[in-house]
Amino acid sequence: MSLFPHARRRLAVRGAATAVAVSLALLTAGCGSSGEAGAKPAATASSPEGFPVTVDNCGVRTTFDRPPSRVVTIHQHPAELMLALGLKDRMVGTAFPDSAVLPELRKDFDAIPELAEREPSFEKILDAEPDLVYGGYGSAFDEKAGRSREAFADAGIDTHLNREYCGKDKVTMADTYAEVRTIGKIFGVPDRAEKLVADLEDRVGKAASAVSDEEKVPVFVYDSGDKSAFTAGGKGLGTDLIRRAGGENVFGDLDEVFGDVSWEQVVERRPEVIAIYDYAGSGSVEQKKKFLLSRPALADVPAVKNKRFVVLPLTATLVGIRSAYAVDDLARGLHPESFR
Repeated sequence: MSLFPHARRRLAVRGAATAVAVSLALLTAGCGSSGEAGAKPAATASSPEGFPVTVDNCGVRTTFDRPPSRVVTIHQHPAELMLALGLKDRMVGTAFPDSAVLPELRKDFDAIPELAEREPSFEKILDAEPDLVYGGYGSAFDEKAGRSREAFADAGIDTHLNREYCGKDKVTMADTYAEVRTIGKIFGVPDRAEKLVADLEDRVGKAASAVSDEEKVPVFVYDSGDKSAFTAGGKGLGTDLIRRAGGENVFGDLDEVFGDVSWEQVVERRPEVIAIYDYAGSGSVEQKKKFLLSRPALADVPAVKNKRFVVLPLTATLVGIRSAYAVDDLARGLHPESFR
């Protein structure tokens, strides 16, 4: 069983994000202006109250004269964020679902046309006649596939990329809250955004408080891989989620969002819990567990020996509303005694 090639593809997707940001640093999208980011000039007769709004996003400055009304989301986490803000009526297409949708959002999500199982073509997106394309991974705006942000700008379509792919040194839950607020500002619903942020902060706070006095549990993130292990490094959101849940990423010193490590390193670091990332195309959770439990070299690793696994949908480990849920799920998996 090979669980590695898909991970390679996803690593390339993530790694492309910085190049996307740098190459577009001077691009002004849509109705861009030279005003300061976040500035809110006085509303005019043609602009709703609170608009225009200017946003700097991964090197692209965009001015919105009014809230977007026809949005295509690429990847699941942007779609769920918009639905959580009550913006279903603005969405004309989704693409690339990779995990089960949150139950409370499933009905609305299923009502929106799915343009493609993966990233749709530029032409397919144009057919939906969007005024904004909101991408989750850097691959949403893959220049080689003809979907660059510049190409959309030339077609009169604004774009927004999840801030996780703007090339920051380290991503934390603060980025989730900032992303929610930014989308709330773009769509003219800042009050909804603040309420959602408060709900997410409360969820994270309760989980973190429940385990605050517990000893940190060493955690190994298993994304995929057989000859080597593809795991979460210190730059990704996963490390912050584990910390808040009362754990410690055993590869938090890996200076990457994701990277390869040897199985010998896994054995040396003796994780007590393995967090399995679950997403379409990487092998099922049961396949991953069976693989880990079958490796003789891992037999004495505490997490394997005691069969301590926590399963997280990949979507829950990204900058989006699911990350707050992940902290709670992790905390319960790492410190079950604190929730009895």
